[in-house]
Amino acid sequence: MQNIFKYLKGDRVIWIVTILFLGLSMVSVYSFVPILVKTEGGTPFSYLFKHTIYIVIGFLTMYWVHRQDPKYIEKLSKFIFIIAIALLVFTFFFGVRVNDASRWVRVPIIGLTFQSSDFAKLALVILLSRRLVSNRDYFDSWKKSLFSVVGPILLICGLIAKDNFSTAAIIFMVSLLLLFVGKFPMSKIFTVIGSGIVLAGALVLTHIALPAANLLPRFDTWVNRFFKAYGSEGASVENMQAINAKLAIHNGGYTGVGVGDGDLKHYTPEAYADFYYSSFVEEFGLISAIFLIFLYLILFYRILRIGLNAKNLFDTYLSIGIGLLLLSQAMVNMFVCTGIMPVTGQNMPFLAMGGSAMVMSCVSLGIVLSIAHKNNPKGESLNSNLKSE
Repeated sequence: MQNIFKYLKGDRVIWIVTILFLGLSMVSVYSFVPILVKTEGGTPFSYLFKHTIYIVIGFLTMYWVHRQDPKYIEKLSKFIFIIAIALLVFTFFFGVRVNDASRWVRVPIIGLTFQSSDFAKLALVILLSRRLVSNRDYFDSWKKSLFSVVGPILLICGLIAKDNFSTAAIIFMVSLLLLFVGKFPMSKIFTVIGSGIVLAGALVLTHIALPAANLLPRFDTWVNRFFKAYGSEGASVENMQAINAKLAIHNGGYTGVGVGDGDLKHYTPEAYADFYYSSFVEEFGLISAIFLIFLYLILFYRILRIGLNAKNLFDTYLSIGIGLLLLSQAMVNMFVCTGIMPVTGQNMPFLAMGGSAMVMSCVSLGIVLSIAHKNNPKGESLNSNLKSE
């Protein structure tokens, strides 16, 4: 084990948790794809093979990124953001459409798909972390803070919201938390919230007033999901995916029915992704599900420790932003499966089947590990005296 960690720099706990997640992902995805086999064809092994390719790509990318100096990410923050905008615009016009949503870009030759929002949310966190450092002396100036800090948030969220409202909402909330951590004036934070509400309201009203423009093609889907989650209509065919998710959790009990023996995964769409947590509870049980939550909390805690012990503010903000992104995505998946939130399209980081989500999650952790290695090159334990800033 010591020989392995000679090559895996940074935080050993994060490496161990990540490897556990990736190993568990291969087992669970292989078990959770029967519904995909029924609807799309193929075999469970073919989907496992494709998923394994993404895991290998993600792990190798994570390893390469964690060996780099995070100062290069800081210097390239604006360029990375521009690439993200270009990808979102390309996806808007030429993306692969599924269920009235254009979220994916198909990679030529190899045929794999890439969700541009997965790259964009990391790009936004990187840019915000940079701007919160470089522009902190100009926070009182609306002119400079509007274009340098607030503008990128509204731009990214606006481009994503049309086809993926839940991702846009998560990015918006994480951005606000990052602004709070970066000591952005509270009056301006509330103004950003108000601007986001006004912008969203304007889009909704425009869509209702001009339905032929189809400005928000998934608006009816969002409304239906909300009322199905919090309305009084009860069970319905349209709401069966959420009902099956809760039945799967109930069916799992404390210890689960056993790996591969779950019944509800055969009737729950996206059991391997959007409803991963419910499928996991059914087969692995409530005790294992609590342990899974504990692993995410450990991961989040270690990311925060790395950020708070970093020697410059950019590394601190970037680590915290990445931690918030990963934890919020996992929480939303759990809340959807347990009926606390309406159905969304958020999967479990490192566990659910998904190409770009898996790769970008690994890239995000690679950045955190590079920050850990930069501030602790000898691999010593983290200093318990957190810097005060």
